[in-house]
Amino acid sequence: MPPPTRGKEIPVILQDTYTLANGLSIPKLGLGTWFIDDGDAAQAVRDAVDVGYRHIDTAQAYGNEAGVGEGVRTASVPRDEIFVTTKLAAEVKSHDEAVEAIDGSLSTLGLDHVDMVIIHSPQPWEDFGGDDRWPEGNREAWRALEDAYEDGKVGAIGLSNFTAGDIDNIVSGARVAPMVNQVLAHISNTPFDLIEHSQQNGMLVEAYSPMAHGELFKNQQVADMAETYGVSLPQLSIRYGLQLGLLPLPKTANPDHMRTNAEVDFEISEADMETLRTVALMEDYGEASVFPVYSGA
Repeated sequence: MPPPTRGKEIPVILQDTYTLANGLSIPKLGLGTWFIDDGDAAQAVRDAVDVGYRHIDTAQAYGNEAGVGEGVRTASVPRDEIFVTTKLAAEVKSHDEAVEAIDGSLSTLGLDHVDMVIIHSPQPWEDFGGDDRWPEGNREAWRALEDAYEDGKVGAIGLSNFTAGDIDNIVSGARVAPMVNQVLAHISNTPFDLIEHSQQNGMLVEAYSPMAHGELFKNQQVADMAETYGVSLPQLSIRYGLQLGLLPLPKTANPDHMRTNAEVDFEISEADMETLRTVALMEDYGEASVFPVYSGA
């Protein structure tokens, strides 16, 4: 870990890592980049690295791989100190398409390897939540990820938005077992059964949208608890995920928010964790409900 930047100490959590099933270390907190424009992504990555982040999460679908790659290449630390994840587009469901897409991400990012590539969804977004789980297409895409992993293009491979049945479909015929499952998980919507199933299959669970795309700010019960700890609602939410053994991926382009999101060196009591586990299920994601991952369809 490099010395503190900008005269400030690096938050403790940004210096901690999990270990994936293949032995690769992955920072416990990452920067999500969904909705960060490509033109703004490079500066966001550089700012995050200056704060102390060493884990950047992007996707082909985000349209900002070029900016993220530029930020990684021009950051204040060497490339090998930054863990970069991208995601295979949900619509890619054949081996040849997946090979082309993986190579395309490497080219767009401008990197000679990616630390992790994951399948963004078991279903194309237009079919998300439908009956067709695309089992053969996912196995084909997975075979391409295995090839890239074995060729050294990719340091780790995994899944996103995969249910238990989708996971079993991959694991049953895999040469290389998936190392992560990235899912929607936050206070008021934590898929405990899916988390357990993923972990039982050797996967680290990453939690995207730990603030429920901003909708959690409307929950007074959670806000009141954050106040009792003297922390912000995002800090409480991120700490909640960490104490469940998850890897949160809060998204922001604001350097001040990047820092405060990482200042989570406190402990939620077990009694309060139990309360947070049972906060009423969020059923309305407001304007975000237009996106499949929030609407479920």
